[in-house]
Amino acid sequence: MTNIVIAKQELRQRIKMAKQAFSPAEKALESADIWTQIEAHPRFQSAGTILLFHSLPDEPDTHTILERWSAHKRIILPVVDGERLQLRVYTPKAFFSTGPFGIQEPIGENFKDYQSIDLAIIPGVAFDAEGHRLGRGKGYYDRLIHRPDFCAYTIGVCFSFQLLPSVPTEATDKHMNEVVTASIKA
Repeated sequence: MTNIVIAKQELRQRIKMAKQAFSPAEKALESADIWTQIEAHPRFQSAGTILLFHSLPDEPDTHTILERWSAHKRIILPVVDGERLQLRVYTPKAFFSTGPFGIQEPIGENFKDYQSIDLAIIPGVAFDAEGHRLGRGKGYYDRLIHRPDFCAYTIGVCFSFQLLPSVPTEATDKHMNEVVTASIKA
């Protein structure tokens, strides 16, 4: 195992412990602040098609923003399919199934027009100010963003304790155009 791989594993464990100490009230407060910033962002306001995610319990909560904006913008959600992500169109009445990692994934229309995605909002385990992202370790988002037909502006979202001075990266890791985290500390 390389030093980078070990550093990534150690950082994932450190963030996992920090998440366990993060109260539901802190999570709700920071989630609300993150989405207030995203909704005010010029890229969000001008976007017609947005790649979002259906949040896990340890991520900034997307459930309200999905409902609020699905009538105004085309919202796309990822679905794990083997070693890659498929994209599906989200609708407010979407049916969900539980995916391989316990993620609620929409059952619906496949989305293949990657070039039409204006904005991609992506979760991560940790980010740094340069936009480097540490994911959960499977590389799904890295493979998606590396597609030649994927040209969306990318914003990483995370809780304040997940924004670090630096994040260990490898050549296959794709960085974000910017990172949004809570501007208030819970």
